[in-house]
Amino acid sequence: MKLKIAIVFILSPLFIYSQPEFDKYFKNNSLRFDFLLAGNAKSTLVYPQQLKKEPYWGGSKANLISPFNYGSYRYKVFDLDSDSLIFLKGFSTLFKEWQTTAEAKETNRAFYHAVVFPFPKKGIRLEIDARQWEGNFKTIYTTEIDPADYHINSEVLPDINIDKILDNGKPEKKVDMVILAEGYTQQEKGDFIEDVKRLIDRFFTEPPYDEEKNNFNVYAVFAPSLESGTDMPREKIYKNTCFNSTFNTFDLPRYLTSSDIKTIYDAAAVVPYDQIYLLVNTTRYGGGAFYNYLNVCSSDNELSENIFLHEFGHGFAGLGDEYYSSEVAYEDFYNPDIEPWEPNLTTLVDFGHKWKDMVIDSIPIPTPRKSKFSKGVGVFEGGGYMNKGMYSPMMDCRMKSNQAKYFCPACQKAIRDVIDFYTK
Repeated sequence: MKLKIAIVFILSPLFIYSQPEFDKYFKNNSLRFDFLLAGNAKSTLVYPQQLKKEPYWGGSKANLISPFNYGSYRYKVFDLDSDSLIFLKGFSTLFKEWQTTAEAKETNRAFYHAVVFPFPKKGIRLEIDARQWEGNFKTIYTTEIDPADYHINSEVLPDINIDKILDNGKPEKKVDMVILAEGYTQQEKGDFIEDVKRLIDRFFTEPPYDEEKNNFNVYAVFAPSLESGTDMPREKIYKNTCFNSTFNTFDLPRYLTSSDIKTIYDAAAVVPYDQIYLLVNTTRYGGGAFYNYLNVCSSDNELSENIFLHEFGHGFAGLGDEYYSSEVAYEDFYNPDIEPWEPNLTTLVDFGHKWKDMVIDSIPIPTPRKSKFSKGVGVFEGGGYMNKGMYSPMMDCRMKSNQAKYFCPACQKAIRDVIDFYTK
């Protein structure tokens, strides 16, 4: 039997440092650091692109250091004078996914990325850490930033139409979702607003969001595209759209993403935001999302309402995919000898820190995929694209299939925890 060794993560920022005082270190604006992540399956390099001042800070002013330890990357901000950690946030990337594909073993590529934090009053040090195969983080980039640097871009924001779909109060006390129109022409603006309202109405019928609606603000931001739709490379269909979305990411028919992060973040900056959602004007099934980075969904497929929820589970709460039989492009996506960071997946290496307290004594661990266990929380083998060695909380869940009726209790708890972080 292969011995599994539990790795204890060093989470010193989360336990040594208390939450910093916002007004002591930050202004009520944002500073965006744009960069390229480049390399191949074995190497990761950071190439800075620009610093940009954004007019709003949409995040919490009380909780600046994330307690979750989620993401394939994280970024940390230190006050230079005191060397105190004053901001920390995890995130995931399309680049990291690409590194697990066969192509990454043969060639190099670069992907545009951005991280956003409150605008500092004084000099800071920014560090970007990458999670290693063994589960620990390694710093891959460090830079010092002077907020008075004249190289910080402070250009005027684009003139984009904004509709506030849901207004529940100050952004620092709410989860602020901005939905961007992709592949909608000027004549289709009304269609975009209708699509947003339909998806948001459905979103707030799903537990736990049905009880959390008052904790959200939702903006619909309309930037017209020259053509309607999105790219479908396999069919040799290419559309001139505002944010350059495309199907066939990693040559998968349903994987809908965009690499035009600069344009996306420029458009999102017209409102305070915590989460960016790209709504793509197409009837074709598809979507994609990356934790604390970007959510993408097709607008008019018969399953779009469920896809919208599923992808937001990735982007907002860091939930992992629980399916294990669908086509994917990844190879060796998870290390079976460590506990995955996603709250709804486990290798049983450190299950005590996952949903173990939700499993009643009469449920065996692992739990057989049999009908008599179908309605309860257990530990079911299969998840994270693996049919062996990875386990998920229920036989079906919104993170597993579109046929599921809801998120499982473990996923619901993870979602509520993140909502509380943004709003309490």
